[in-house]
Amino acid sequence: MSQSKRDKQKLLFRFGFRIAFRVAAASAVFLYLLFWLYLQLVPKEAASLALITGLFILLLTYGISYFYAKQRFKIVERLFKNIARKRFMEYAEVSSSQRDELDYLTKQGIKSSRTIEREIQRLNRIENYRKEFIGDISHELKTPIFAIQGFIETLLNGALEDEEVNREFLRKAMRNVNRLIYLTKDLMEISKLETGELKSEIEEIYLYEVIHDIIESLNYKAEKENIKLTIHDFDKNLKVKVDKNQVKQVFINLIENAIKYNVPNGEVEVYVYVKPKQPERVFVSVKDTGIGIDEKDIPRVTERFFRVDKSRSRERGGTGLGLAIVKHIMEAHGEKFHIESEPNKGSTFTISLHRADMVRV
Repeated sequence: MSQSKRDKQKLLFRFGFRIAFRVAAASAVFLYLLFWLYLQLVPKEAASLALITGLFILLLTYGISYFYAKQRFKIVERLFKNIARKRFMEYAEVSSSQRDELDYLTKQGIKSSRTIEREIQRLNRIENYRKEFIGDISHELKTPIFAIQGFIETLLNGALEDEEVNREFLRKAMRNVNRLIYLTKDLMEISKLETGELKSEIEEIYLYEVIHDIIESLNYKAEKENIKLTIHDFDKNLKVKVDKNQVKQVFINLIENAIKYNVPNGEVEVYVYVKPKQPERVFVSVKDTGIGIDEKDIPRVTERFFRVDKSRSRERGGTGLGLAIVKHIMEAHGEKFHIESEPNKGSTFTISLHRADMVRV
């Protein structure tokens, strides 16, 4: 027999014997007094009968306590060994009809085991997210950093004297510096969103003012890319309940994305409307005539750093985080983000917002 089994047998023996001895001792004293005082037996006879009866009670109590405790001791032992080994399983056999203290403690141990299992799973998800996030960041940072390093080395190796070349190289280096700035800003934003650090401060705002301000600020980008940017008329008094800064970020990301992935002489249209079946919601759609997204890629475009056209995204300074940020902001608001797209025909990105101007009867 192994040392572990011997220790377990000793533990069970001590547990059963301690209970049995106390019950037997109390019973023997009671019986002695009963035989001596009530039945009028002489003290010696009373003591002998009480001792014999006490020994019988000792053996009987020990057998009963051992029988009831043995199986549950095994369960408790396996439970804590599995916790120590980070192995978790169902303990279906813990359905004892005794419902005593040991049974109660065993069930509490099983509940604790399940809590620990969930916490370990949560920590594993966080660790996997951290590893994946660091891997993505390092991959995304390498391209602009190496590009800047290459331009600077070329300038130091003699190109600095050629004014036409050095200006071009400095412009390219600056473009990559800007890309690093945008990437860092987006990384901080999505990190706060994914960890729940960034809280939404909900307020009532006029949607017309916000969207028109963004359209005006992005018009120069659209004109530069030869893209027509149009917003269709809607009620100027329409109010929604949102975090103003976060929803502005959503509109900027969607419209910039539509401009960036459009075609020459293309168009970006913004629609704001209410569906009769959902009067409590306002829907905002950004429709473009761009390169579109393949159906199999639509579920993935909201993933961090996923790009449909990697080379074109990097060329135009895309970080691959814009739609991921939109998705997280919409989820934080308890709203929907829907994508419809067809390759070479364009895409439509639609979000829902909660209305604040509903007339209550």
